[in-house]
Amino acid sequence: MNAEIGHWGRQVGMALAMAATASVATAASSWALLPQPADMRLAPSGVVKIADGARVAVRAADLQQVQPVVDRFVQLVANTRGLQLHPAATSDAHPAITFEVDPHAKVAGDSGYRIEVGAEGIRVIARAPGGAFYGGVTLWQLLTPPGWVRGVPAEVAEGTIDDHPRFEWRALLLDSGRHFQSVADIEKLIDWMSLDKLNVLLWHVTEDQGWRLEIPKYPELTKTGACRKAVGLDIELTGAADEPYCGFYTEAQVREIVRYAADRFVTVVPEIDLPGHSQAAVAAYPWLGVTGKRPSVWTNWGISPWLLKPDEKTLQFVDDVLDEVMRLFPSKYISIGGDEADKQQWNASPELRERLQKLGLANMDQLQGWFMSRIADHLVEHGRRPVGWDDELVAGEKLPASQVVMTWHGNEVALRAAAQGHDVVMAPTASLYFDYYQSDLPDEWPGQPPTTTLRQGYDTTAIPPGATAADSKRVIGVQGNLWTEYVPTFARAQHALYPRIAALSEVGWSSSDAHDWNGFLKRLPAELARYRALGIGYADSAFAPAFDVTAGSKGMLHVALANQANFGEIRYTTDGSAPTSTSTQYAQPLEFSPAGKVTLRAATFASGGFELAATRTQVLDASTLLTRNSSELASCSNQPGSRLGGKQPAQGPRPVYKVNVGDMCWLWRHAPLAGIERVTLTVERAAWRFGDEAREAVVRPKAGPAGEFEIHADSCVGPLLARLPLAPAVPGDGQHQLNAMVSKSKPNDARDLCIVATGDPRDGQWMLARAEFSK
Repeated sequence: MNAEIGHWGRQVGMALAMAATASVATAASSWALLPQPADMRLAPSGVVKIADGARVAVRAADLQQVQPVVDRFVQLVANTRGLQLHPAATSDAHPAITFEVDPHAKVAGDSGYRIEVGAEGIRVIARAPGGAFYGGVTLWQLLTPPGWVRGVPAEVAEGTIDDHPRFEWRALLLDSGRHFQSVADIEKLIDWMSLDKLNVLLWHVTEDQGWRLEIPKYPELTKTGACRKAVGLDIELTGAADEPYCGFYTEAQVREIVRYAADRFVTVVPEIDLPGHSQAAVAAYPWLGVTGKRPSVWTNWGISPWLLKPDEKTLQFVDDVLDEVMRLFPSKYISIGGDEADKQQWNASPELRERLQKLGLANMDQLQGWFMSRIADHLVEHGRRPVGWDDELVAGEKLPASQVVMTWHGNEVALRAAAQGHDVVMAPTASLYFDYYQSDLPDEWPGQPPTTTLRQGYDTTAIPPGATAADSKRVIGVQGNLWTEYVPTFARAQHALYPRIAALSEVGWSSSDAHDWNGFLKRLPAELARYRALGIGYADSAFAPAFDVTAGSKGMLHVALANQANFGEIRYTTDGSAPTSTSTQYAQPLEFSPAGKVTLRAATFASGGFELAATRTQVLDASTLLTRNSSELASCSNQPGSRLGGKQPAQGPRPVYKVNVGDMCWLWRHAPLAGIERVTLTVERAAWRFGDEAREAVVRPKAGPAGEFEIHADSCVGPLLARLPLAPAVPGDGQHQLNAMVSKSKPNDARDLCIVATGDPRDGQWMLARAEFSK
């Protein structure tokens, strides 16, 4: 038989019955589905086996719409599970898998589906192609349970699943303005997000740092606005400092991405950010700005004051752009931004103050409201619906009545939007900004502060506390956001998004009653195995072992191991070998003598042996307590620092630094200084491109022409213990080591230290990799 379907729950004979019971228990426990379906009912017994060569039937009135869905499911199973499924013949009465699409099927909505697993095989039932697609995703997960092995037949416990999404808007925002992604990478992301049942890609294609969308009527938008001077790590991407950083999407490429997404039931919603985040547009056409001057396309990050000028000529430009956008994007939603409009230039303009008076408006926020309402009306007249951010609600003003509001400022603003009659998309910074870094581990990748963990993403409140029944109906979904200031490559994007997208998926799809952090963690290893099979470079930050090394009794080193999620088994070795799932399991703190040298290596595994986090290493010797990396140091401002990437060395990983941008200052609490004679600092200088922090930059007087690092005891104005001149370090030249003698300390071996770099950070932000003392 090409399709081997085993129904083992009714075998005769005690031995076979016992074997069947074991198989059912294994299959039943392996219903590790994510997001959690609305309703699952396991049968008392029985499993279905799907082997290589199993037959798949399609029964639908509109095969042209459904067959491609099934073909993609078959290809997905082949690519990941290694099982080759084949089309069933029309004469095949008992195919292994059947997709049935019937407009009258008893499922919830066009995205809903039912899966029946029984003696006759597996049926995926839907009333529309979208439901068949999502049912196929769940079936793929049933075929890839915990511990699955490529090429080995899959066993699925008998039972029934009825499922449908909680929210209609399950979105991911991708910022292509600050850093540009290839069409191929965007299509990969669309593939992957659709398998987590996300259905909206909010595509941010205009920014201060680059206009990325071809508009034939205004060619300078891409000729000038799509390129900026390469600064900092952008030079690594362009290959040379005199090679600009450029990129935009042609009309043909946009149509291809929109088509590709639609085939996977993802709607691409474009975002043309107005009136702010428009410096690139003004650089292309200076008459769009207030001053009439031509700025450069911005190389800094932050909020630029180069807004569009709110007049009739600019409105005609915007209408022209949106007309082209509507031709390219069939989505009923179009985002017009409206966020972070720094009105410095508006406030300084006599012309705009006169316009304000003529329109009878009280302030520049109301002028923005007038401008955005005109734009929203144009979209509504063309049968589209505007989407935008909540900033003007925060300012106390109103948004266009037709606008869907994406709220990033929190629950109170979301409630205000709902009360004013707006539909609301929850996109909170505190939990769904995926450009924020995921842990304080020394090897955590670059990102903006603060730490936003997997747990925070999972615990996102989709319905604001205090919402009335009417308010709750106004919430149409949730949205994760990937802003790309610190995400220059697709590898960085994968690390930032995954596995936090899995948390977003469950918040957006599953019922609030299904919220269960521990249950989510138990189901996650199977999902991570699927990510690996898909080639997703996800972060293991939530499960990575962290080493807490302190001074123990009798001069010993006391080592405690833990991970952020408090999940999995931490296994370790002390001989330098990589831990496996059978290595010694960590159960209590360890102690080592600093007289020798021990290489402690640890990794985290799920109960079935799946590696949740790769091996981390801690060398333990006499220098361990005398060394701190920047992740282990506090900032002098008590604010969470940014994680900035350094220059890629010829060998080894790229360094990452914990930095309080604008304040080159670090604190080492209770540093052990008894007997210390020398200090070594490993440092690197980064180009300044942090617009927002410029106003609050802390400038410290230099003792030498190039500045220096200084180490003070007790406070940042306390006794000077060491001064390390910066003359040997060249900006942009990678890491350098600075060495100095240390002034004799008091006999007390524990003092607070302040480590500072002098000079103006706007001339180049100094970053500290580690501080090492020696005797």
